Amino acid sequence: MTKKELTERVAKKVGLTRKSAEQAVNTIFGIIKESMVKGDKVVITGFGTFKVRKRATRAGRNPQTGSSIKIAGHKLPGFTAGKTLKRLIK
Repeated sequence: MTKKELTERVAKKVGLTRKSAEQAVNTIFGIIKESMVKGDKVVITGFGTFKVRKRATRAGRNPQTGSSIKIAGHKLPGFTAGKTLKRLIK
């Protein structure tokens, strides 16, 4: 499902105009992004949790030369599905 399809479904389900539904969807995604940029986690009960995960610095190997290299640690977005969502998908 694309963002456009999601917007259309929200508009039909709630009875909004397509433009209003698009604003609502964009606002929700924007709030989730802002919270994650701050380092906060976003918990949506019954759906899941969005949070920032940290990868530690680690040693790696250059496949071309075989020499060891240091891979810097970094942050990345993560999502963990909630119990309810996991049960529905099973």
